[in-house]
Amino acid sequence: MRKRLAFFTAHLASFIALFVSATALSLAQSPPINGLAHVAISVSDVKASRAFYQKLGFEEFFAFEKDGVISQSFLKVNDRQFIELYPVASHTPLGFLHLCFEGDDLNALHQFNVNAGLTPISVRKAGAGNLLFTQRGPEDQNIEYTQYMPGSRHSEDRGKHLGPNRISDNLFAVGLSMKDIPAALAFYTQKLQFPTVPGHPNLLRIPGPSRQQILFEPYTGTQAYLFFSVPHLRHTRTQLKHLGVPFVSGKNQITITDPDGNLLILKQNQANLTAD
Repeated sequence: MRKRLAFFTAHLASFIALFVSATALSLAQSPPINGLAHVAISVSDVKASRAFYQKLGFEEFFAFEKDGVISQSFLKVNDRQFIELYPVASHTPLGFLHLCFEGDDLNALHQFNVNAGLTPISVRKAGAGNLLFTQRGPEDQNIEYTQYMPGSRHSEDRGKHLGPNRISDNLFAVGLSMKDIPAALAFYTQKLQFPTVPGHPNLLRIPGPSRQQILFEPYTGTQAYLFFSVPHLRHTRTQLKHLGVPFVSGKNQITITDPDGNLLILKQNQANLTAD
């Protein structure tokens, strides 16, 4: 009887330890994320796409070249948000490539993802001088995390290349086109601990102070969906007409299509997609 009791007690202790560990993992919260750092887009002609975005006021603050060909163009939305253009390649689709989140403690974010059972690549210093790690997301979409470092190209350019007439200075949401939305939601909510927005099952809030969001769209292709806020839709319509940029005007938004079919959705005075 004593042996059975000892056996039961030992196994009960192990079970309790496992339960507590699993519960702690399920209740773990993501370290704060400052928001969306950049969206990377694969384009058919980097120079043509760069000219299009520059026409909207998004200035290029630097680019990487290889053998005289642009391999990456960095366009500035504000001092912390960027659009990255890459030439299309045989191994990448035309359109959305990846999104990148910014944090103040990349090592903590990396460890959080490891604790969630994910396998992110080790934190490293990227070519622009910032810390970076990546991991595979749902449907093999790449997810990046970055930490802006002193002396990096991004940090050294603060206050510069901010086009005074840019169409918007705030990228507040990104739409992701998914073939299996429930699986994508499960990944982001259970693994990355992105909270859902009440009443909007396909809309997630990025953990942290930014209140920026990720919207899961039914799959219609690989085009990117970028949501920007503008002070006044009426003024923005006038500005686009003056620039000769075609757009589609709706009640609460303006939609612009870039040369490769990616969508820029402009909404008035919004910090998130639920402000309508």
